[in-house]
Amino acid sequence: MSSPETTPQSIEEALFEAIAEIGPDRADITREATLEDLDIDSLDLVEIAQLVQETWGVELDPQDFEGVRTVGEALDVISARVLVL
Repeated sequence: MSSPETTPQSIEEALFEAIAEIGPDRADITREATLEDLDIDSLDLVEIAQLVQETWGVELDPQDFEGVRTVGEALDVISARVLVL
């Protein structure tokens, strides 16, 4: 459920931290960085989807990430689902 603490900035910070835990250097993670450049694959996206579910109670399907190429696009998908609650 969305709460006053759930902001686009807090979602971005959580996503960037989750990506950094997967492996890429934190300095390389920007909205413009491509998932391919960061070596983020479909299994990593499943991990990120689990984080979203655990943190905000929102389930994401693999189809939600179809066509997503950048961190910013992934963030937009996640924010759209989290912030509508």
